[in-house]
Amino acid sequence: MGHRDIPVLETGRLVLRGPEATDYPDFKATFASYRSRFMGGPLNPYEAWMLYAAEIGHWEIRGFGMWMIHLRDTGETVGMAGGWFPAKWPEREIAWIIWPDKAGKGYALEATHKVRDHFFTAANWDGAVSYIDPKNLDSIRLAERLGCTKDHEAPSIDGSDAVYRHPSPATLKSGQIRDGIELEIGHYRDPLFKPKGMPID
Repeated sequence: MGHRDIPVLETGRLVLRGPEATDYPDFKATFASYRSRFMGGPLNPYEAWMLYAAEIGHWEIRGFGMWMIHLRDTGETVGMAGGWFPAKWPEREIAWIIWPDKAGKGYALEATHKVRDHFFTAANWDGAVSYIDPKNLDSIRLAERLGCTKDHEAPSIDGSDAVYRHPSPATLKSGQIRDGIELEIGHYRDPLFKPKGMPID
């Protein structure tokens, strides 16, 4: 799969497209910020450039990767979500990051639900994990809302991350987890809905 063959995925509020050169400034700003502390950041400009090149190259090497999340109404980017499987990763990962000023609106939930569905149906993945820093409570909450459970037996990347295993494709087909996720996404789309408590992605 070449870079230009990256499928476009759409949800109620979002359009997911492969990363382009024009998306780089938002990526660079996020990975230079404190928000990237759980993903190896903050990064200097050279490190951010190399990681972004890896995001694009991952599609060429693996045939899957991270999509840039665009708002359907405005076209602006709000983050990334997709698959990640660089060298030394024990298993294929589903990952996400939302730009600092776009958090708390349910974009990560909506985008990650869509990309997981794509991987489990169109790409025929038989499962996936998410590697999360134990201190990254927002991402842990999001993984749990996606139906993930902590896998204490699975190998981690370097021993310092927790492994959250996604429900199997068969489990997601059964509907209960999927229905709960789609109900929550629907709440975020409703302008009358105001989430309570701490900001969540």
